[in-house]
Amino acid sequence: MSAAGKSPSKLIDARIKELGDWRGETLARARALLKEAVPGVVEEWKWRGVPVWYCDGMICTGETYKSVVKLTFANGAALDDPSKLFNSSLDGNVRRAIDISEGEKINERALKALFREAVRFNQAKAKKKAVAEATPRKSKKT
Repeated sequence: MSAAGKSPSKLIDARIKELGDWRGETLARARALLKEAVPGVVEEWKWRGVPVWYCDGMICTGETYKSVVKLTFANGAALDDPSKLFNSSLDGNVRRAIDISEGEKINERALKALFREAVRFNQAKAKKKAVAEATPRKSKKT
């Protein structure tokens, strides 16, 4: 619970309603596609009002600006994006983003695949970390 005791999901609902335009509709559609692609996804509300979605790690954020809705994938640079959805933040070593402008059609099949790819990456990263932590370290001989 946050922001006056409201759940993150309720806060996201309120943001979508508050926007009341194409940005709210776009954010709502992206959220619905994410929930279809990743059943059980966890919603959070962070950084003074940014929706964030998690499954075994952060999947993406859903930021709204005057001219775009931005889906920023936490580990986007490591994800396979055969449909070339990433169109923003392409220079960094970690994140990648999708800027969706008013009237732009979302490739829903490709976006759902990208959400699932992000979860697979998170799961592989968590598994690798667990194996590393469970592996005994060699002691140094003196």
